[in-house]
Amino acid sequence: MSQVNRPDTFELVDVPDGVEKVTFEKDKKVENAGKFIVEREDHTLGNTVRMQLLQDDRVLFAGYRMPHPLEPKLNIHVQTTRETTPSDAVISACNALMDSLNRIEEKFDAEVARKQHEMAY
Repeated sequence: MSQVNRPDTFELVDVPDGVEKVTFEKDKKVENAGKFIVEREDHTLGNTVRMQLLQDDRVLFAGYRMPHPLEPKLNIHVQTTRETTPSDAVISACNALMDSLNRIEEKFDAEVARKQHEMAY
């Protein structure tokens, strides 16, 4: 099966020169809302960030979409209460995700070390 329309792998990862990794567009109709456009990311990041945003009581809406399957771009839509801004909510969500990933890494490393110690005896 030919995949003529499929982009080369490097196009799915490398952000081209002059293109920002993340940009923000304020919603012109809805207060405290906007769209984050994230280059070279997919559903993995979109769904993870969306789920983390929805755990924040200050977030009224969080969703994401991929504009086109062959376009490696992610749109994350966020609406917040007046207590915070969409940018602050996304930063908070990303920090919480990084903390979670660090805890997972620490537990993984500890378990690997434990298993290696057991195997040594």
